Amino acid sequence: MARPRAFDETEVLLQALRVFWAKGFEATTLADLLDATGLSKSSLYAAFGGKRELFLAAFAAYRDERRRRLHAALTQAPSGRAALEAYFAKVVAHAQSGEKIFGCMTCNEAVEFGPHDEAVQHLVHDDFRNMEAAFAEALARGVADGSLAPCPLGEQTRARLLVVHLLGLQTLARAKADPAVLDDAVALLFATVLPSQ
Repeated sequence: MARPRAFDETEVLLQALRVFWAKGFEATTLADLLDATGLSKSSLYAAFGGKRELFLAAFAAYRDERRRRLHAALTQAPSGRAALEAYFAKVVAHAQSGEKIFGCMTCNEAVEFGPHDEAVQHLVHDDFRNMEAAFAEALARGVADGSLAPCPLGEQTRARLLVVHLLGLQTLARAKADPAVLDDAVALLFATVLPSQ
């Protein structure tokens, strides 16, 4: 009979995620992971198989949490437009909070792995599709409740633009762009792409 694990897997994944998110996969060393998680080398290998497998598990946890938070954020407001306004305001507020900004982990991994790792590329595209679906649902709700004018190209197309806009905002935030640039980008988004009815 196998011995039960003497660590909290969720906490280990969170700590590993923070390291990978801050440093990227290639720059993260085994010593970084052991230090962050508190695991021994043998425990890490026994539980996860190695650095890549730990990365994939941590990245899966990130994507699951993002999906949950995005869905919650886009369904809590009284209208579709209000939900989108609140969500993008929160993204900008976080960027302007003074905290260290790591950007979108999915976008970071698309750049680091995308050209040469089909498995990670698949996970990245899956995350982008999940964001698109959540935005499309909020947009459809906004059109149905009258808070958003319909898009002549369809809500799925508009949802794709919101994904691009979000990733751009998060990249600018990581690059420490002037806060006014982020404010202007969101104001223009709502004035042109997400007008009220």
